[in-house]
Amino acid sequence: MAKPIKYMEKAATIAANAVWQVFDTLNQINQKPGFTPKWSEKPLLKSYEKMKPKLGWPRTTDSLCPKCIPEIRQEILDGKKDVSVLVNDRPGEIKATIIERDGKIMMTKECPIHGYFEDVMAIDAGFFKHLEEVFPGRDIRAHNDKDLHKHGSSTITHGRGSVLTIDLTNRCNMMCDPCFMDANQVGFVHELTWEDIKTMLDNALKIKPHRQMSVQFSGGEPTLSPYFLDAVTYCKQVGYNSTQAATNGIEFAKSKEFCRQAAEAGLRYAYLQFDGIGNAANSHRAVGNLFDVKLKAIDNLHSAGVDIVPVTTIINGINNEQVGRIIQFALDNPRKISFLSFQPVSFTGRDEAVTDDRRAAQRYTLSHLAHDVKNQTGLGEPKRDWYPISFMSTFSDWADLIHGPQAEWGQLSCGCHPNCGIGMAVMVDKETKESAPVTRFLNADRLAKDIARVNDAARGRFLSVFGMALALMRNYEPFQAPTHFKLYDLLKKFDKTFAATGRNYGSVKGDRTIQDIERRRKDRWNFLFIAGMWFQDLFNYDFRRTEQCIIPYATQEGEISFCAYNTGVGWRNIVEKMHMTATLTKWYEEYGRHEIFAGNKKVGLPDLDHALTLREEIVTNEVQKDLDKLGIAKTAREEKIRARDEKLRKAKETEDAKMMELYKKHVLKEPESNLVQIKGLGIAPAPKPAEKPEEIGAMGD
Repeated sequence: MAKPIKYMEKAATIAANAVWQVFDTLNQINQKPGFTPKWSEKPLLKSYEKMKPKLGWPRTTDSLCPKCIPEIRQEILDGKKDVSVLVNDRPGEIKATIIERDGKIMMTKECPIHGYFEDVMAIDAGFFKHLEEVFPGRDIRAHNDKDLHKHGSSTITHGRGSVLTIDLTNRCNMMCDPCFMDANQVGFVHELTWEDIKTMLDNALKIKPHRQMSVQFSGGEPTLSPYFLDAVTYCKQVGYNSTQAATNGIEFAKSKEFCRQAAEAGLRYAYLQFDGIGNAANSHRAVGNLFDVKLKAIDNLHSAGVDIVPVTTIINGINNEQVGRIIQFALDNPRKISFLSFQPVSFTGRDEAVTDDRRAAQRYTLSHLAHDVKNQTGLGEPKRDWYPISFMSTFSDWADLIHGPQAEWGQLSCGCHPNCGIGMAVMVDKETKESAPVTRFLNADRLAKDIARVNDAARGRFLSVFGMALALMRNYEPFQAPTHFKLYDLLKKFDKTFAATGRNYGSVKGDRTIQDIERRRKDRWNFLFIAGMWFQDLFNYDFRRTEQCIIPYATQEGEISFCAYNTGVGWRNIVEKMHMTATLTKWYEEYGRHEIFAGNKKVGLPDLDHALTLREEIVTNEVQKDLDKLGIAKTAREEKIRARDEKLRKAKETEDAKMMELYKKHVLKEPESNLVQIKGLGIAPAPKPAEKPEEIGAMGD
């Protein structure tokens, strides 16, 4: 039956293309102005009104010195400088140049004090160019935000973001590398009070444009906070539809009841740390049964109605070989996993003092990800199927248009810089598990341009929905879609995502029930989104990215971009120290020590049962050994041990040399040497004239 339907659909796409030509011509006559929605004090932007930062190369931008910044931050922490220097001055800022060299994109910069630095931004210049060329432009400029966006060069200036992160605590029940916040290692506890949490969530509602975001509770490990469930509940009360926890999954794996409580409180997503398939692939986290924990957490959470987003920190030489295995795991479990997030390592927190050798060996970029996915799974063409996640903002603009000026919230919009994040959408048949990249059967470039023209015309709900339908149909290639996928399924998917027709697919609002969740899950087709989000560090920092950040941190000192907080001037260290709850000693005296799983200690699980499909051939039983062959340290901890051992070795050599000199002088009665080495020339001066013939013989020997 599939083939005749495909021919009928092909005819429909040809007809839709003809109708589109007429519709588009008429639709551009006397375009309507963009209206000002209830959630903004500025009008919706036309596609041609959107600003763009300087793109392409060679180009210059503003960056930071990797050596100056830690020094300045330490002076602030030591009380030698006031935090206001970060707002009023531009400490540590230097210019950087983005260039192409040998087919790679590089960032180069030079500090007048600390010299030259460079790092790779992409291993495929063509891929990098593609991402920048399809970037649709920045979101509405942020306004009504002066009290919260006040961080000098690090200030967010555009958009409202898509994920608001709140660190409930800096305590964690793991102590692993890498860790961008250096959890359990800073000597004090920073934990939000209930009033802190409510204030941050209330403040977030003030900023315009007022968009519907995911609120992500993070840490440390957010489930250690006594207010975790209360915070999730409060999000639902103030109107947020999507609340998530960035978690290692330990507490969720240990208790089905805790999962049920979280779901009832309103938790929609578990942003689950997930570094590979098998305990060996997760062994660098130093928990003996960490993969078993992940499987149990996924099973418990999904049963409770919480969706799971496996989040993988990718480190070259450590777990880059896991990319294909993780994707295969998701393809094998399409009813339970609809989103994957790969995060190339950011050398910050415990890794800020990384050596040049380890940084070069472990550096992993978004272009690495796109090529690894293709090479390890055969899935996707880097320049055809991967787009900056900001590419979706054109579709968000369309949703804002059709929901009209009276909508309470704007559509979630990912308006970040094209160098920040990428994504590939894969349509997966939950019944047969056949899959195909969406952009294999949907001309994404032309579709986005078509939708931008619909948005620019601003005709209202009916004509805008009609224009979207025509655009989808004319850009659809039925013979490239999965066998049982139909044009109707495509239209239904867009309707389900953007609520265009008002049809009930199951509520996604705060009052959703388990019945709503199950109704949405009955869809035969899983729209699996494979995302890559690359957070900056001091070696590739670009202020053009932070100023349009879509994942701000809510803190006691306002909302700060993710990279400025964790990896730039280091606002995290400063804010947490300014508002620390107690020293570790005092905390332990009052509350005791929480359990920490480290040193390959195993998590106690009630059982290892799960209903996930796990192919034996993708389970990793040995750790990746690339760095062992190169003699490169794998973690900051190992690097410190090596540095310490080298220091001890040199000290021992020095001590041994001193002991030998004493032995020669006092035991062998040898005279002290008069030879002096002139550094740089490597030539010893002639000896002083000997007063006695035997001294000449002694020196000559």
